[in-house]
Amino acid sequence: MIAVVQRARSARVALAEDPATAVGEIERGLLVLLGVERGDGAPDAAWMANKLANLRVFPDAEGRMNRSVRDVEGSILLVSQFTLCGDCRRGHRPSFVEAEAPEVAEPLVEAVAASIRAEHGVPVETGRFRREMLVSLVNEGPVTLVIRSREPRG
Repeated sequence: MIAVVQRARSARVALAEDPATAVGEIERGLLVLLGVERGDGAPDAAWMANKLANLRVFPDAEGRMNRSVRDVEGSILLVSQFTLCGDCRRGHRPSFVEAEAPEVAEPLVEAVAASIRAEHGVPVETGRFRREMLVSLVNEGPVTLVIRSREPRG
């Protein structure tokens, strides 16, 4: 799995066909764009959920990134994004051969969200799988990180 994690003052996702209505929205927390790569499984989902819930990217009293989304009682907006698995090394059009099939990827994305909620007690909002979405964010910091559940192939 590959995730782009952004520390958010606020974040929102709506479906393209109804941009006025949010399907997921958070105040302080993390916006996570999550791509599922071929070969990912339940261990990757569990690892990613734990990493996201405990990632220390929020400032402590001294201003150091030393607090997690759990510590600040924040939320996570988790949005599936297969394009993170795109390979742009050749040519000018990305190849998505490393993106997992939707019928395998969707339950893994749901497993990440469920684990964050149940095992880590962090509220999670989500986008909609296989739908055109509009994502907005007020990035705090800005803080943006890329996290992989395993070493990239290639």
